[in-house]
Amino acid sequence: MRRGGDMWARRGGTRQLRSMKNMASRLSIVAVVAVICIISLFSMIWVTGPNHLQNFDVNELWGTAASSGWRPSSSPRSHWPPPPNESNGYLRVRCNGGLNQQRSAICNAVLAARIMNATLVLPELDTNSFWHDESGFHGIYDVEHFIKSLKYDVHIVESLPDVPSRGKNRKMKAFQIKPPRDASVSWYKTTALEKMREHGAIYLTPFSHRLEEEIDDPEYQRLRCRVNYHALRFKPHIMKLSSEIVNRIRSQGHFMAIHLRFEMDMLAFAGCVDIFTPEEQKMLIKYRKENFAEKDLVYRERRLIGKCPLTPEEVGLILRSMGFNNSTRIYLAAGELFGGDRFMNPFRKMFPRLENHSSMLETSEKLEENARGLVGSAVDYMVCLLSDIFMPTYDGPSNFANNLMGHRLYYGFRTTIQPNRKALASIFMDREEGRTAKFEERIREVMLNGQFGGPHKRVHPESFYTNSWPECFCQMTPKNPAHKCPPGNVLQVLDSQLQKETNDGSKSATTPNRTKMTANDA
Repeated sequence: MRRGGDMWARRGGTRQLRSMKNMASRLSIVAVVAVICIISLFSMIWVTGPNHLQNFDVNELWGTAASSGWRPSSSPRSHWPPPPNESNGYLRVRCNGGLNQQRSAICNAVLAARIMNATLVLPELDTNSFWHDESGFHGIYDVEHFIKSLKYDVHIVESLPDVPSRGKNRKMKAFQIKPPRDASVSWYKTTALEKMREHGAIYLTPFSHRLEEEIDDPEYQRLRCRVNYHALRFKPHIMKLSSEIVNRIRSQGHFMAIHLRFEMDMLAFAGCVDIFTPEEQKMLIKYRKENFAEKDLVYRERRLIGKCPLTPEEVGLILRSMGFNNSTRIYLAAGELFGGDRFMNPFRKMFPRLENHSSMLETSEKLEENARGLVGSAVDYMVCLLSDIFMPTYDGPSNFANNLMGHRLYYGFRTTIQPNRKALASIFMDREEGRTAKFEERIREVMLNGQFGGPHKRVHPESFYTNSWPECFCQMTPKNPAHKCPPGNVLQVLDSQLQKETNDGSKSATTPNRTKMTANDA
């Protein structure tokens, strides 16, 4: 029995061994096939990649990006009652910073007034600290249009009212508060509203980035878009200047606008000083110490993570690598470039057809009178908005570039070329160190990986003011009902609601003012 058992065991072991050999053989074949497939796949990628780059037609960028059926829409899509006749008090704000930082603050001020059911006093623009001019809101924006456009959303007045005090009429005083940065909606509904009810008016200063951007209420976000893209319209003389410039450039064909950030303040803020002369480095370091928090910044490290602004020459190399030639018409929106012609000349040699608002206006007197400070920035904004292609060279903390990208997205998905400085840094550094193989091909590969202004998901740290999709866009035949465009009669509905509120208020009115008065008004 033992011998028989041993025999069956040997036969079983033999069959098992053969089976294992067969399995190993099959696995070897599978492995070989897999390797062949992988090699073929990489061969395809290697072959098709360069062809894809070579076949790219840069002329396609002169048109708008694909919309995928989306269209801009900031009208309410759910019940949106008009502001009550009687508000909780007055809201004053002081908007600090440059034109576009102030623009975002104005949008936040309108939303804050809606949240608190407050009467908004026309926002103050802190022109003295930034531009050293006295333009103010009245000098930049069409006030009448601003107030009329937002009549379904908030009550707006141009100044605080006079109130009786000790037998005389005196201007109402507002209780001053410094709001926290990116304050929540609940802060406005509690802390700010409590002070408003106590004093009758509050004054929020400074008011840059003082309301959180990501709010889980699409109607609140759409109100921001109504302010930004509809209510905030520049004054007629600014629109006229901008239109003249655009028409002159466009009479020769398509044109591109570039926001070239290479000024002292931005370079000092970024900590990118090593490319400058010792004397220039001292100036930048001194400016940084006087204006920004002290940090130990290493130029090479800053550059590799994309924190350094592109130089004018790098901008030119990017455009040339993408296929733009020296006949391309370019409008430059830029302040005073640090380093001057030494940095600008290489770019000018590659793209000689350069213009700015100074070169496009007929006389220097006209420029001196109309295009300086906030007004000059507003003209640049409009020309960049209306250009066929817009390219920001440094979108970091640049409110000008960020707001423009958002406005162009809303304005019909107009093409934006947005360089990925982090991905480009190593390519430029290789070139500087003599490693120039496939330089332009590597640049194209990075640049053709972008969105070019089409609808895309907003991902932190991208700002709502840079990308208001999907809240401020809609589709006629959406997959998601929340994205359905509002009915065509939405304005008539809002108007009838406002008329009803006005009529009801006039019947029960007890005071001539919309706002409750308190003993502390004076």
